[in-house]
Amino acid sequence: MGRSVDAYLDIETTGLSRFYHDRTVIGVYLVDGSGNRLVQLVGEEVTRDNLVQALEGVDTIFTYTGSRFDLPFIRAFLGVDVVERYHHHDLMYDCWRNNLYGGFKAVERQLGIPRQLQGIDGYDAVILWWRHRNDGDQNALALLLQYNKEDVVNLKTLRERLISIA
Repeated sequence: MGRSVDAYLDIETTGLSRFYHDRTVIGVYLVDGSGNRLVQLVGEEVTRDNLVQALEGVDTIFTYTGSRFDLPFIRAFLGVDVVERYHHHDLMYDCWRNNLYGGFKAVERQLGIPRQLQGIDGYDAVILWWRHRNDGDQNALALLLQYNKEDVVNLKTLRERLISIA
């Protein structure tokens, strides 16, 4: 029998509407008993096939506000119904049960989960994408990918913190 694989998933987009905006990055942090692996799909790499391949063998996908944002975006753009294919666990609701409210960054601050990139948020992620796309700014892309990496890695840390306070 294979190992249980958990995935921590977060997307970056050009805005909040799945009808008018586009996805720019899908980050997936894969964790099993033998180690961890980061997959980041960027721009044209964000396809149905690449996402399904990245999630191969995954049992549970963890997100923060994923049921309201990430998963509807993925369904609208890629036609992948994550909830139908995988077990999904939205950590936001666990936070609410523990009186932790606000966006992901606010919850991180409340729990003392550190970030290397301070002061960067979803709005900045949009600006970084357009600097990369319009100006060929590779530093902007690197910063965007680092931001997305911190999001997915910190989802795992958030889950561990929630387990310890439950």
